[in-house]
Amino acid sequence: MHEQNDQWGDHMAIIVTFEIPGVGQELYDAVISRLTDGGEFTSLADIPAPGLISHVAGPVEGGWRVVDVWESEEALESFSKILQPILADLGHADGEPQIIPAHNVVTR
Repeated sequence: MHEQNDQWGDHMAIIVTFEIPGVGQELYDAVISRLTDGGEFTSLADIPAPGLISHVAGPVEGGWRVVDVWESEEALESFSKILQPILADLGHADGEPQIIPAHNVVTR
């Protein structure tokens, strides 16, 4: 299935990359546990993130990287209001993500 940006009306899909130095899977898993109320994260429907199109995360040298595709910046901002307090409670700031417009989004 091929999806173009205009699928979401006036909103443009965005690619969001978070580089989190000095942390690893333990923090990531703690955040996911909070987002899922202790459940598993095997589907985008498992977390309160309307507008999230895709999510990948993994270790990089010296830290952790998360790459998401969102329907719009508004969807990301809405989710950030949920994520930021969780990160603060776990003792980590939400750093500045790199955000770029998606030229094309292809999903299965």
